[in-house]
Amino acid sequence: MKRRDLLKATGGAAVAGMISGAPALLGCRQEAAPSGPAPAAPKNKRQRVLDLLGEGPAPGYVPAGFFIHFPPEEHVGQAAIDKHVEFFRATDMDFVKIQYEAGFPPHPEIEKPEDWAKLPVPGKEFYEAQVGVVEGLVKELKAEALVVCTLYSPFMLACESMGPERVVAHIEADPEAVRKGLETVTESVLTFVRECARVGVDGFYASTQGGEAGRFTRPELFHECIKPSDLVIQNEINDTTLFNILHVCDYHLPYDDLAPFREYPGDVVNCSLHVGEKTLTPRDASELFGRAFMGGLERKGIIVDGTPEQIRGEVERVLAQAADRHILGADCTLPGDIDWKRIRTAITAAHEFGVPA
Repeated sequence: MKRRDLLKATGGAAVAGMISGAPALLGCRQEAAPSGPAPAAPKNKRQRVLDLLGEGPAPGYVPAGFFIHFPPEEHVGQAAIDKHVEFFRATDMDFVKIQYEAGFPPHPEIEKPEDWAKLPVPGKEFYEAQVGVVEGLVKELKAEALVVCTLYSPFMLACESMGPERVVAHIEADPEAVRKGLETVTESVLTFVRECARVGVDGFYASTQGGEAGRFTRPELFHECIKPSDLVIQNEINDTTLFNILHVCDYHLPYDDLAPFREYPGDVVNCSLHVGEKTLTPRDASELFGRAFMGGLERKGIIVDGTPEQIRGEVERVLAQAADRHILGADCTLPGDIDWKRIRTAITAAHEFGVPA
C-alpha cells in the first residue's frame, strides 16, 4: 500500500500517532475497546478540511485559510514556530500553512546555458532549518489541523537563485540545457519533500510558475522545459502525502490559459480567477479542474482596505458563487502588514456562511 493510501485510509492518524508516540492504527491499541457503539467525536479542523475530499454529501462547512510572510527574524527556529502558531490561533484558519523561507543557493557563475550542467545539488543539510520549523509545527498543531508546507517549483527556485531574466533568457537560447539543469534542482527539491514527509508533514502548498502569458516568446517552452520537473515534484507529493494544494501563481504575470495545469495532481487548486479577459467564478474554477477550489478574495482587495461589513459582504458574495466544496482564501499571499483582525473577520464570515441565525 502506498503511503498516501495508508494516510487516506486512516485520516492521517497513523503518522499522527508516530509523532505523538501513541498507537494510532486499529490492532495497535494497548487496551480493549469498550463494547457498543462509540459516541461520535466532535470534528476538529483537520477532519473538516479532509471532508472536502470525500464523495458523499457536501460537508456544510466552509474552511478558510490566508497567509502572509513574517519578518526575517521569524523565518527559522523557535521564533518561526511560535509566529506560525500565533497566526493560526489569531486568525482561526482551518489548516497550518508553513511559509518556505530557505530560498535556494545563489549561482552567479551560471552565465550561459551550458553552465547549467555544472549546477550543484543542495543536500538535506541546506534545508535543515526549514525542516526544523516543519517538525516543530507538526508536533505543535498536527493533532488538530492539517499541516502543509509551501513548496516552490524547480523553475521558481532557479529564478530565485539566478534571477528570472537570466533563467528565461537561457531557456529561450537552449531549452534542453536548462531542462537538464532543472533536473538537478528537482533532485534537491525532492530531498526537501522527503525530509518534510519524514517529520510528519501532511502535505504541501505546491506553487508553480512559468506558464504565464508572455513569460516566453514561444509558450511551448513551458511544456518542454518546466512542466516535466513540475510533474516530478507534484507526483511525488501526491503519492506520499495526504493533502496537497496546487497553487498556480500569478504573482509576477497573469495567465490567459489554465488548461496546461489541469493534469497536475493536487486535492485542491488555488489560483487567480482572472484568466485572460475573463473572470471566472469560484464554481467555474472548481469545474475546470474537477476538484475543490480555494480562493475567491483578491490579495490586494477588500480584505486589505474594506470595512468589516464590506469584508463580510464580499465573503458572502464569493461563497454564493462557489461550489459545495470550497476553501475561502486569496489568490496569493496577503501583504505582510495587514491587520490580522481583517483576516479573522473573513474567516469567521466563511465559518458562519449558510448557518441559520
